[in-house]
Amino acid sequence: MSDLVLTSFADGVAVVTINRPEARNAVNRAVADAVAEAIDELDARDDLTVGVITGAGGSFCAGADLKALAAGERSGIPGRGFCGITETPPAKPLIAAVEGYALGGGSELALACDMIVASREAKFGLPETKRGLIAAGGGLVRLPRHIPRAVAMQYALTGDFLPAMRAYELGMVNELTPVGGALAAALTLAEAIASNGPLAVRASKQIVAESSHWSAEETWERNREACAPVFASADAKEGARAFAEKRLPRWSGK
Repeated sequence: MSDLVLTSFADGVAVVTINRPEARNAVNRAVADAVAEAIDELDARDDLTVGVITGAGGSFCAGADLKALAAGERSGIPGRGFCGITETPPAKPLIAAVEGYALGGGSELALACDMIVASREAKFGLPETKRGLIAAGGGLVRLPRHIPRAVAMQYALTGDFLPAMRAYELGMVNELTPVGGALAAALTLAEAIASNGPLAVRASKQIVAESSHWSAEETWERNREACAPVFASADAKEGARAFAEKRLPRWSGK
């Protein structure tokens, strides 16, 4: 793993930190590769239920590394998107812990996560139009799914900053914290998720994430397909036993 991306794994939670504070955690190909590797580990390990992604040095991510782009280097991975995530988010839940700026690709990275925890002073934005460019990493697709379409259109076309407080009011941000508190709050949320049955968590994310695209004809069949393995699992039996015995469940992920 590159030192441009730091990882830690404990108690069912993976923490992935983009570690380029001198560049406001702008993403080059090395960062994208390292984040993709960490996300693959999150999905592959049975002892991990949820991930948190954040940035070092008081800023989340300033988007693509423009110097690297000028030199012909990409900030994404073919088939995976910006930072190795925006086109193919993990199967397991991922929380963005946002301090400072989440601009351009940084906003697109946060929007690709399942939940966002942000400090009150954090700022989101898709400023590409100010430079004659376009937010091509999913921001224009996901932003109107998180906030009202007309408001999303305003920020997409003006390129203005979207303050965290406003994003929270609009439902894009799950929780606001004092400056410096986003990661701690995201970890508290992650720990609450990690205490639950891992198979149930993963299937629940799948249904929430995918069901808006299901047709009326396929909705209940797709829902049953996702739920059936969970109901048949050893963890489902363990959850019922633990409740009856008034103790914490011991999940096996099976």
